[in-house]
Amino acid sequence: MAAPTSPSSTVATTSAETTRGYFVPMAAMTALFFLFGSVTNFNDVLMPYLKDVCQLTDLQSSLVQSAFFGAYFLMSLPAGRILEKVGYKRGIVLGLLVMAGGALLFVPAANSRTFSLFLTALGLLGAGVTLLQVAANPYVAVLGSARQAASRVSIVGVANNLGGTISPLLGGMLLFGGSAVLKARLAALPLERRLTEEAALVKTPYLGLAVFLAVLASIFFLLRLPDIESIPADDSAPADMPATGQGRRSALDFRHLVLGIGAIFLYVGVEVGLGSFLIRYGESQGISQLSDFTQALVRGLNVATNAFAILFGQSPAPIDTTVGFTKAVGAVLVSSYWFGSMVGRIVGIPLLRRFNDRLLLTGVCAAGAALVLASVFSHGEAALWMVVLCGFCNSIMWPVLFPLAIKGLGIFTKQGSSYLIMAIVGGAIIPPLMGWVATHGGGLRVAFMLPALCYAYLLYYAVSGYRVR
Repeated sequence: MAAPTSPSSTVATTSAETTRGYFVPMAAMTALFFLFGSVTNFNDVLMPYLKDVCQLTDLQSSLVQSAFFGAYFLMSLPAGRILEKVGYKRGIVLGLLVMAGGALLFVPAANSRTFSLFLTALGLLGAGVTLLQVAANPYVAVLGSARQAASRVSIVGVANNLGGTISPLLGGMLLFGGSAVLKARLAALPLERRLTEEAALVKTPYLGLAVFLAVLASIFFLLRLPDIESIPADDSAPADMPATGQGRRSALDFRHLVLGIGAIFLYVGVEVGLGSFLIRYGESQGISQLSDFTQALVRGLNVATNAFAILFGQSPAPIDTTVGFTKAVGAVLVSSYWFGSMVGRIVGIPLLRRFNDRLLLTGVCAAGAALVLASVFSHGEAALWMVVLCGFCNSIMWPVLFPLAIKGLGIFTKQGSSYLIMAIVGGAIIPPLMGWVATHGGGLRVAFMLPALCYAYLLYYAVSGYRVR
């Protein structure tokens, strides 16, 4: 006979079982957000790689980010309608399969060295990521108790940053590394033959990504996920709706939201733009001798990535740090840029609970503007590291800007949130603007004034634009 149980012990047992029941879905969601960061930040290495392989200008190469982030703008609303028809679980599977199709399209793109085909592949990847983002974010919020929702969001956010930190390292090793024998053989080939063989280097990582995405889609198809459709919709006006909502007919009637849309647009744009042009910015500095610190960092991380590559049967040569700045060195700095964002996200979790979030936002925006301006008027390696430090400044912007922008919207909160998600298209607009200025307006040093202006607007929003009126 079973021993009698008290109500409190029954509740505790149920809670423990629920936690265990959510462990596998939460682990799968964490892997999904790791994937988001990996695929997104690999573009920072892919952009200078395609510039060389397809013989592009800075403006043309920046279309890599436009094709990827443009999908956020084009797919945000259709993704919502798709999820209404197929459900969130099937939406995740569909998003993974769309991404797999985009990854497979890299094979014919590399074979023909057709830049428009590369852009189509990136657009499909971006469309799949958009569908996944729209489906996955609500799941993270409901996989467990509401009290721990913020902790779960923080966990997947750190996983996203971790993926974004690792992928440029691996990308640099795969696209700019290679064995000494391979490098010597490629260097001896005529230009067209060399470019054709270099283009083939991108096929292996994207074929591997396609296989991984297909496996992940199968896993999600078999997983038993919570029924998110059972969560009640917040369509009615709450009794304590702020007075600011009275007499408004749209979320766009709120001045602080409109300014907040601009803030999200520029924040994503500056974050993507700085990471995208960091390698090209380093090449423009003409650095012939790296500092001891940078050489030690590059060698240390290179040992780790090469050890990983050996597990897959490759034998890449160590990065030569004695010749100054190279694309391979730049890939390590791109990884450091995103690593700073991850560290800032981790450090920011307790800081945002203890200190005024708007004052912290003011500080990082001012620091970002100062660092970019100081970089523009500096030279050499110091100019690069100032840009790398901007990654730390960017880390807390999204978790602070988003709540400030939707504050006091009342029944228009969902509408305002959709506008803010669409503002991620800034990642598709700011990098091409930087590329246009670099190509037609005086080089990369002048182009980096655009991120400084973006930080200036973000500083304005943190000081005044956020106010609900």
